[in-house]
Amino acid sequence: MASKIYKNKTVAQLRAIAVTHFHKYIRNRDEGKPCISCGAYTTLQAGHFYSAGNNPSVRFHEDNVHGQCKKCNYFLSGNLLPYRQNLIEKIGQERFDKLELNIQLSKRTAYKWDRFYLLEIIEKYKALNR
Repeated sequence: MASKIYKNKTVAQLRAIAVTHFHKYIRNRDEGKPCISCGAYTTLQAGHFYSAGNNPSVRFHEDNVHGQCKKCNYFLSGNLLPYRQNLIEKIGQERFDKLELNIQLSKRTAYKWDRFYLLEIIEKYKALNR
């Protein structure tokens, strides 16, 4: 059924839809928690530790994206030093190391978005947001 709904969508349009559902999931998951970087309790955005634009392989990786206040996410470019420390506390060193390995391996090859992968992301996070 999903394939019929998105049949005429471009990969770029599918990616934008996937981002919307994924970011909503992250905001819901981390609602009521402090900003991963500064600890402020405020409205959170979905802040990426490894930037989504430079690291597409982890754009939709839940360990890479956490609730972050607008100040840290936009105005402090992610406020990455405390983000890193708090991220390791939150997910553990082993998962953090796997995230870093994913980044290192993805740098060796060009990344190409796949329609089917994006459709999976859309359907998964759409269902989790219900």
